[in-house]
Amino acid sequence: MLAPPGAHQRSEMTLFDLDGVGQQKGVEDSSAGELPLAARMRPRNFAEFVGQEHLVGEGRVLRRCIEADELPSLIFWGPPGSGKTTLAYVIANVTKSHFSPMSAVTAGVSDLRRVVEEAKQRRKLGQRTILFIDEIHRFNKLQQDAVLPFVENGVVTLIGATTENPSFEVIPALLSRCRVFTLYSLSDAEVRTIVERAIKDEERGLGKMKVEVEDEALDHLVVMANGDARVALNALEMATRATAPDAEGRRCITLAVIEEALQHRALLYDKSGDMHYDMISALHKSLRGSDPDGALYWLGRMLEAGEDPLYIARRLVRFASEDVGMADPQALVVAVAAQQAVHFVGMPEGNLALAQAVVYLATAPKSNSLYEAYSRVQEDVETTRNEPVPLHLRNPVTSLMRQLGYGRGYKYAHDYPGHFVEQQYLPPRLRGKRYYIPTGLGFEKEVRERLEKWWGKKEEKE
Repeated sequence: MLAPPGAHQRSEMTLFDLDGVGQQKGVEDSSAGELPLAARMRPRNFAEFVGQEHLVGEGRVLRRCIEADELPSLIFWGPPGSGKTTLAYVIANVTKSHFSPMSAVTAGVSDLRRVVEEAKQRRKLGQRTILFIDEIHRFNKLQQDAVLPFVENGVVTLIGATTENPSFEVIPALLSRCRVFTLYSLSDAEVRTIVERAIKDEERGLGKMKVEVEDEALDHLVVMANGDARVALNALEMATRATAPDAEGRRCITLAVIEEALQHRALLYDKSGDMHYDMISALHKSLRGSDPDGALYWLGRMLEAGEDPLYIARRLVRFASEDVGMADPQALVVAVAAQQAVHFVGMPEGNLALAQAVVYLATAPKSNSLYEAYSRVQEDVETTRNEPVPLHLRNPVTSLMRQLGYGRGYKYAHDYPGHFVEQQYLPPRLRGKRYYIPTGLGFEKEVRERLEKWWGKKEEKE
């Protein structure tokens, strides 16, 4: 039922009373006892919210906007378990606007149209509508286009949540009408606070079950949660249910039980998302910075999370030419050998071949002379006239070609002392152009000296 004109009443429903497209659930679906611990412990207000102080700390602009019910359209971008949906839930409880949540996984354009029509009716009665779209990156361009006009004219205030970079996943027109706020993984201390609250809370947590967690077990749970509160609470709940109470009704959770509940650390990685590009960038920059330890770490993070080892091998081959190049020509041989080894023996045995290549590349002398040389060539190819091949460089395979001057004046290098003779190999308009300028590092120092001897020109210093 819509509120009377001028009334800005807080919706009585919470996110737990709503399904994926904003419809009220049946009472049996929203029973607190049937909800997972992570859902039951979801904060209801800022006093219970943990983390993201840079956004919602006391006095921060976003918090003041929420408390004043004066929100612009927002996009929350952050890793899983960082509090994006939780923050939306807090907004639902604090704001006086009507709150209409939906999941991009299950909702479609028809659901959006229904929410918008309801929002138009509320607007006539003086109440604003906040449209919360979880996992907004899963909406395609058509679905995002459907939201755009109603965000633009103020029919709804959009709050989107995404684990993916909105610069790539949200259409520019919609992105330009939203403020993007970045959330970060929770610290170990913040995860510990959330876990300890759940252990003590008798209303929504595990307090009535008299849970006691060994210090070593709690430390392990916090570290292995990897900054994801949901992972920590889910593992805690499983460990609690798997632990029988003792004679006094206490459930003493040991390290062994926590390890079994976790099974495997939740590695934060998405082979098609930002983490994929961020980590390969970190690997590349560690190699360029000649840090074998950093390079090995990022290699391990990707491999252990399930990255395609041949993708990494391809990046190493590229690095061998781009950042080592002629300073150590053997680098390319090592990188290609690593690719062949991974292809031949597979994983996990191939991980050491990649590790060997990573260490070799990190400790090799560096030169980007080849990269810069080819960039200069590309620029000239694109911006200068495509000159014909000089006649003396053409191959005179027929009598007609010889009559036309093909090959005339060409000097055969092997006929000269040292197997070198100076002659022009570039088109006349590019005469004297220098593309490859070797450094004085590694093998490239020898290359530079050789070129200086042959051409009588001093190469530029590094």
